[in-house]
Amino acid sequence: MSQTTYTLSQLNGMDASQFVQVLGGVYEHSPWVAEQAATQRPFASAEALAAAMRNAVDTAGIEPQLKLVRAHPELAGKAAVRGELTAESTREQSGAGLNQCSPEEFARLQALNAQYNEKFGFPFILAVRGYDRHGIIDNFSERVENDRDTELRASLEQIHRIAGFRLADLIAAN
Repeated sequence: MSQTTYTLSQLNGMDASQFVQVLGGVYEHSPWVAEQAATQRPFASAEALAAAMRNAVDTAGIEPQLKLVRAHPELAGKAAVRGELTAESTREQSGAGLNQCSPEEFARLQALNAQYNEKFGFPFILAVRGYDRHGIIDNFSERVENDRDTELRASLEQIHRIAGFRLADLIAAN
């Protein structure tokens, strides 16, 4: 599957393994979301596909949801430093300028990552498209003050936003 965009008709016509191969990265390291959506084809629209994927996550229960949240990398975290991010995460974080942090900004992000992980037991997640690194740090600083339930809901909502961007990037305009 070297193609980078697909029509909805192509996605609907794929066998389940091809469908999961193409859409398995829409939700970070969680191909089970695409596997569940594959059973609901054909989709009448890209929005219906996105809704099926969202529903798979929203109805999965707390443990799969936490596993999904924990599958996401820290922003400008250890995986980024080691070059271990997925291609999607690398593009997203670079697009927000996280690869151009000053030493002070990088240190602030590292401290926030540690504080957030310690408090909530999962990484801070933000759909960074449309943010610059200053906005990301501000958002991070505000959200670390939330309670765990609020942050879990916020994290899942951000994951859905990330998935929406990724899905839009994969589906060609018909």
